Amino acid sequence: MLLQELSDIFSPSGPIAAAVPDFRPRQAQLELAQAIETALQERKVLVAEAGTGTGKTWAYLVPAFLSGGKVLVSTGTRTLQDQLFRRDLPRLREALALPITIALLKGRGNYVCHYHLERLGGDDRALKSRAEIGQLRAIQVFAQQSKTGDKADLAQVPEDADIWNRVTSTRENCLGQECPHVRDCFVLKARRYAQDADLVVVNHALFMADLALREDGITDLLPAADMVVFDEAHQLPDIATRFLGTSVSSHQLLDLARMVEAAGLAQARESTNWSEAGKKIEQAARDLRLAAAPIDKLPGRKATYDAIPNAAEFDQALDDLLQVLDRSAQLLNVVSEKHPDLAAAHKSCLDLRAKLFLWSQPDRQGRNALVPGSSAGDKLKEGGLDAAARETADAFDAVQAETLVTVAPPASVRWVEQSTHHMRLHSAPLSVAQIFSRYRREDQAWVLTSATLSVGGNFAHFQKQLGLWSASTLRWDSPFDYGQQGVLFVPKNLPLPNDSRFNEKFVEVLLPLIEVSQGGVLVLCTTLRSVDRIAELLEEQLDVAGSDRVLLRQGESSRRVLLERFRTEKNAILVGSASFWEGIDVPGDALTLVAIDKLPFAPPDDPVLEARLNLCRKEGGNPFMEYQVPEAAIALKQGAGRLIRSESDWGVLVVGDSRIVDKPYGKLLWRGLPPFSRTRELGQVLEFFNRKQAPVAPVEGLEAEAAAP
Repeated sequence: MLLQELSDIFSPSGPIAAAVPDFRPRQAQLELAQAIETALQERKVLVAEAGTGTGKTWAYLVPAFLSGGKVLVSTGTRTLQDQLFRRDLPRLREALALPITIALLKGRGNYVCHYHLERLGGDDRALKSRAEIGQLRAIQVFAQQSKTGDKADLAQVPEDADIWNRVTSTRENCLGQECPHVRDCFVLKARRYAQDADLVVVNHALFMADLALREDGITDLLPAADMVVFDEAHQLPDIATRFLGTSVSSHQLLDLARMVEAAGLAQARESTNWSEAGKKIEQAARDLRLAAAPIDKLPGRKATYDAIPNAAEFDQALDDLLQVLDRSAQLLNVVSEKHPDLAAAHKSCLDLRAKLFLWSQPDRQGRNALVPGSSAGDKLKEGGLDAAARETADAFDAVQAETLVTVAPPASVRWVEQSTHHMRLHSAPLSVAQIFSRYRREDQAWVLTSATLSVGGNFAHFQKQLGLWSASTLRWDSPFDYGQQGVLFVPKNLPLPNDSRFNEKFVEVLLPLIEVSQGGVLVLCTTLRSVDRIAELLEEQLDVAGSDRVLLRQGESSRRVLLERFRTEKNAILVGSASFWEGIDVPGDALTLVAIDKLPFAPPDDPVLEARLNLCRKEGGNPFMEYQVPEAAIALKQGAGRLIRSESDWGVLVVGDSRIVDKPYGKLLWRGLPPFSRTRELGQVLEFFNRKQAPVAPVEGLEAEAAAP
């Protein structure tokens, strides 16, 4: 394809402009498309930051359509995935009049499983309420009529409804080719469509799951591709960390106990006392959770492996659980071929046992069964374990590969998380750079794009996280006139965020802005505790003022429901935390004020962060400047990006944390934000609201204050 063709396609008289009434040619969009085309031709890696409004979706889809090869597009969320597949791709295909076949592929948990649906329908005791009875009937009808089985297509059953967990499969309980419904399997159908399509839309979570599985020799999840485009690529480091680690919860163990008992009683009743076998797993899981109880009193209710308060008691409980799982695996091994339910229970038992042992290594004496020359299998077989236990040893080969310890364990962190309803054992690699970067084939082009990849125009932090040092890096600013359309307001005289009066004073600053603002208000908080407190304070003040404005807060409904109501109300107030900092697109007067309470530094009780900072310090680095500040800068830019979504938008961004101007590192943060007009004077902000789109003259001295220690 010639670059001239791209110029024609994106021109005012081109096919996109003719087919899409609201299309506006943008030079940055054309340049991004040309850079992507070059990366595709040269089979290179391109890291491209494109500001809001650049039109990066069209910029990567046009070269993908014209490439003639197989393309994977990976998005940050299922919502964006659906938008691409159902809206953007069909519109572009029609505009370019190209016979491109497209497919949508999600993780298996998004598709109805005929087998598990049938099992649930035959177990009246498994339904928890009348609502679930109605939901089950709706899903049964849907499974008969749907071509895809994608739960997103069944609007009457919420996507977060608990019943979906019981009518979908997991990798552990999927029966594969042994399933009696294998010919009708929605997951297999979706994968076949993806294999045949020219362009496949996936999400980052599925991509990372595929990366882990390929280490295990499993290659049928995602098709091979000539180009992979990662949209919202700033999410990749966190998602990679999550998927390249392991996690076992008390819920999974209790589910296994129920599965063993139910399958055994139904299909092999005479073999053993299955009720007793299930109860032993349940009791061992509860004993482990009881041993973890002191973690409740620690910050964040988390403890790293080395900081577990009663380590000896916890280790003994974990060892007892491993022995119970060994015994269960032995019992199931004898009967697993009798019925698919028994085979699924056996597989789940082996998998959980393997992951738990993997989590336990190295032990407190520093001995590690996973290092080269001392395999997990050898460790398990010590003492002449029986055939079933040896099977659990074989399962380690799979789990080790899945968690990328095939040669030597990467530096990682292990921790226990305790909550009111569950306990979870986590492990995560401290760096995903080597694992992620080696996944790309040499003849494959990668394009990673987002509005927030650099810090002050420097991509080093992002490249280091993913090991993409040889990538080409380019950036384009947003075409919006931020100086005219928005104001950054950092209030004077607010106490520091660690002051007990901060929330009250922050709300006092917001009240006059909320009163004058006729549009919607989004308050972004850094913690759930702040969400609750700030929402309470706002509710009190709105009642005092006799205001009838709708106040929405995270947690009272699903994210999707809250956002739909926020858009509909036009002048509602929405208070939210992490999940509301990105992926929200509310153009127009439905959002004219975004208020951020504190700078989004990651919480100090995050075990992965703590371990990464300690490693950086150990290597002689400055963890605050090398890791915490860049991460906060990217997160802050994401939050600020909610305000201006189109050329006609306008609004005010409030940052209540004075460190953004009072600390030396603050300059790195606010300079990374869009170039709003800036002020510290409330009066100028109120005047801006009254004049709406009239600009506010930049206040002299802000930059000097920002540079001051």
